[in-house]
Amino acid sequence: MNEFKVLTRDSGNAVVMDLHGFLDAHTAPDLEKTFAELIGKGKFNIVVNFDALNYISSAGLGVFMAYIDEVRGNHGDIKLANMQQKVFNVFDLLGFPFLYEIYKDQDEALKKFNSQ
Repeated sequence: MNEFKVLTRDSGNAVVMDLHGFLDAHTAPDLEKTFAELIGKGKFNIVVNFDALNYISSAGLGVFMAYIDEVRGNHGDIKLANMQQKVFNVFDLLGFPFLYEIYKDQDEALKKFNSQ
C-alpha cells in the first residue's frame, strides 16, 4: 500500500499543509480529517504544499471540493502550491485552475494571506 502523510504548520496568518506520498481513495480520509481539524480550530487560510506529493486520484481531488465552500464561507481560502507537473495535470484536466489559485511556490501563496 502506498504511503500518505499530511503535516501542518502555522505560517503568519495561514496554515501550511505539507502533503507527502500518494493521495487516493485509501488515504483521502487522512486529508479530510486534517481539513476538519483546521476548520474546527477556526483556521480558514490554508496553503497546500504539494512538493512531496507524487500522486493524486479523483478521490483526493474530491476532498478539496468538499471543504472549499466552508472555508470560503468563513472568509478564508485554500491556495495550492509547489505541484509536480503530473499532479498539476490532474488538477488542470478537471478545471481546478478556474476554482483555485495555484502558485509555483508556497511563499508566493503565503504572501497573499499575509498581506491581507
